[in-house]
Amino acid sequence: MVVPIVFGSALVDDYFGFLQYEVKSGDTLSAIAQQFYGDSGLSDRIFQANRNKLNNPNTIFPGQFLRIPQ
Repeated sequence: MVVPIVFGSALVDDYFGFLQYEVKSGDTLSAIAQQFYGDSGLSDRIFQANRNKLNNPNTIFPGQFLRIPQ
């Protein structure tokens, strides 16, 4: 389910919404980017959309919910 952005800027420009993704054991932002975008090099999109939760793109934890820009 894509959550549309209807008020304010909750994401990086050029996106119309986001998916919620629960981090699983062994996940990395690169692996999540590969899963959703087909390109592991686009992991910075996910990091930028979750700056309120992530201080370091190499540190994510199982059970965290991340926004995946769409």
